[in-house]
Amino acid sequence: MSELACLEASVLLWVVHVVCQAGAAQSALSLPYLVSSRDKPAAPRGPIYGRATRALANYVENFIAFVAYRSAPTGRIWPTVWIAARIVCPPLYLFNVIFFRSIVWGVSLIAIWRCWRGWFGAERRTEQARE
Repeated sequence: MSELACLEASVLLWVVHVVCQAGAAQSALSLPYLVSSRDKPAAPRGPIYGRATRALANYVENFIAFVAYRSAPTGRIWPTVWIAARIVCPPLYLFNVIFFRSIVWGVSLIAIWRCWRGWFGAERRTEQARE
C-alpha cells in the first residue's frame, strides 16, 4: 500500500472511530444529555461507550504522529503496518480483548517509531549529500 493510500485510509479510519463512538453514545446516554452542553459528565449505561471513547482518543494520539511523519515520505512498509494495526484496534477495544490489544498497540507504536527513524535517517542523508 502506498503512503498516500495509508494516509487516506487513516482518515477513513478516523471517521469510523468517530461514528463508532457516536453510535455508542446514542445507546449509552440519554437524548437530553446528548443534546445538552454536557457541562457535567453523565454515567453511561454499559461499558461500550467508554471503550469507544478511549479507542478514539488512543487513535487520535497515534494519528497525529502518523500524519506528521507523512509530510516526508520514505517509501517503506511501516505506514502499511501502522494502518493495519490501527484497523485491528477498534474491535479489540470494543470487545475488551486486553492482552492482544496491547500487543497490536505496541506493533503500531513500533511502526510509528520506524517511520520516524526512516524519516530522520533520510533527512540526515539529504544534509550529508548537500555538504
